Amino acid sequence: MTQGNLVAITIKCIAIAMSLFHLYTAAFGTRPALIQRSIHLGFVLVLGFLLYPASKVRKGKGPNVVDALFAALSLCTVAYIWLNYEHVITRIVWVSPLKAQEYVLGILFLILIVELTRRTSGPALPIIAVASVLYGLLGNHLPGILRHSGFSLVEIIDQLYLTTEGVFGVPIQVSASVIVLFIIFGAFLEKSKIGDYFMRFASALTGRSAGGPAKMAVVSSGLVGTISGSAVANVVITGQISIPLMKKSGYRDYFAGAVEAVASTGGQIMPPVMGAAAFVMSEYTGIPYLTICKYAILPAILYYAACYLMVHFEALKLGLKGLPDNEVPKISSVLREAYLFIPIGVIVFLMILGFTPMYACLYSILSVVLITAFNRHTRLDLRAILSALEKGAVDTISVAITCACAGIVIGIVMLTGLGLRLSSLILGIAGSNVILALILTATVALVLGMGLPTTPAYVICAALLVPALIKMGINVVAAHLFALYFAVISCITPPVALASYAGASLANANASKTGFTAVKLGIAAYIVPFMFVFSPPLLLMGPAYKVIQASITALIGVTCLAAAGEGWMITKVTPLGRLLLFAASLTLIDPGSLTDVLGFILLGISLALQLYRRREDAKRTFAGEASQS
Repeated sequence: MTQGNLVAITIKCIAIAMSLFHLYTAAFGTRPALIQRSIHLGFVLVLGFLLYPASKVRKGKGPNVVDALFAALSLCTVAYIWLNYEHVITRIVWVSPLKAQEYVLGILFLILIVELTRRTSGPALPIIAVASVLYGLLGNHLPGILRHSGFSLVEIIDQLYLTTEGVFGVPIQVSASVIVLFIIFGAFLEKSKIGDYFMRFASALTGRSAGGPAKMAVVSSGLVGTISGSAVANVVITGQISIPLMKKSGYRDYFAGAVEAVASTGGQIMPPVMGAAAFVMSEYTGIPYLTICKYAILPAILYYAACYLMVHFEALKLGLKGLPDNEVPKISSVLREAYLFIPIGVIVFLMILGFTPMYACLYSILSVVLITAFNRHTRLDLRAILSALEKGAVDTISVAITCACAGIVIGIVMLTGLGLRLSSLILGIAGSNVILALILTATVALVLGMGLPTTPAYVICAALLVPALIKMGINVVAAHLFALYFAVISCITPPVALASYAGASLANANASKTGFTAVKLGIAAYIVPFMFVFSPPLLLMGPAYKVIQASITALIGVTCLAAAGEGWMITKVTPLGRLLLFAASLTLIDPGSLTDVLGFILLGISLALQLYRRREDAKRTFAGEASQS
């Protein structure tokens, strides 16, 4: 056996052991908080340094001596906590002096986290983490509202390394208990080919209609994206199939890339899973995860409805057809395999019964193994199960390490009181103007999200910005969902639109054109959050009749929004008609009888103009044909 094979087998065994550890603790109970989280992070650090090289030059060449050393040092930093658990939990923070080894291991621990985050997610979050530590050390020299009393490096290490108020805080707690299980669940879905079934299901539903491949991308990417929790990863997974089909059917290359980017990104706001950030939101707010899903469902539907309708209107505008019959699965054959949706149903059903997300996900994983056994094409043998366990652990690395790095930022925020200071600053700038406060929050969330994965971007916003919105009287759920939405859509927002650029790469399209087209297709996500902050019925809050009214008028509103964006509804829409449709969309999405009446009036005027134009076009066509004859 060669050295390379031995290293590969070692990595595979560590990854499988990581997944088995989390499945075991999900079934029989998690370890004490600090032990569970440190073991989780220990696996992540060791695997991360063995799998992610320090530079792209070494990609695919396996770990070198430095990587192995970093992995060993990572193991030492977390093993100290396991071996000295009683001492760590009984010492008094900032009072009990740090031992020399704790000081050294703490510094190493933070350096290793920052370095692995750089390797997996780029430099943005590590820069923020280092800047936050410097702020903790030197903030006593800053002027004005940012000034604090100053903390020593010993106090910072104490906070970040040996308590659950730093690296081992809420983000890594959610990663160690819930996120990892859902990523393992996604790996089992992929290895069992259930993800491929989602694609076939979407194709059977939409493939024959005008612009069918793009509609298929919207549906399938939404189904896969709600579980994957990574917009860019979802673009790569489903885009390899959907983007070539869209281009083949007649869509422009940049439009095809944008459709996939928007559909993949929306998975993180679509229940029942909503990616990783929703679990963190549940921890921060104390609101049950399933309740958050209920509040989030209508805005997510509006997002996908707007995208789907824009795809439809673009197909009508270009005169595109659906896929040929021989390329579309028969709905009857697809429905015969509808039992493959059961694992998703298990999650929802068990959480409705009151099970925790951990148990619900555990039983869903078991259901994947049992249900796929009935079909030889989806059946998981031992090799496939081990491969899924390995993939689940490996896919967890980038999410978990960003949660740990975000924990550095959150720990400093709590230590220095920066969150309260920024809340005061926002309140001072905005005064009593809630709209201005929302715009400031949206801007910061977009900027943070451009360089960060969704979860840490949302976590930082939740710590720094959301408290100010809540102080202004905004509903807790609405404030957190508002921050989450803008952290999510940063993936499609230029200049750093990672999901859009991934779609552009697969489509061989211009990156800038793809990015700005994605903004147009995802426009509902920029508007709806401002609406639901002031209109609880959009979050399914309030009397049933108001919720029903808001749901119906909002769906009509996003139809108008899609038509305004594409310049097509029942025929080509003039600039004036598009302006009327856009105004109608805003008034219809915003719940309220007066705004609804105004919206329907504007829609009626636009439709009348379109009907008049279509009649005139028909007359000109008839006259032309008559003159030729």
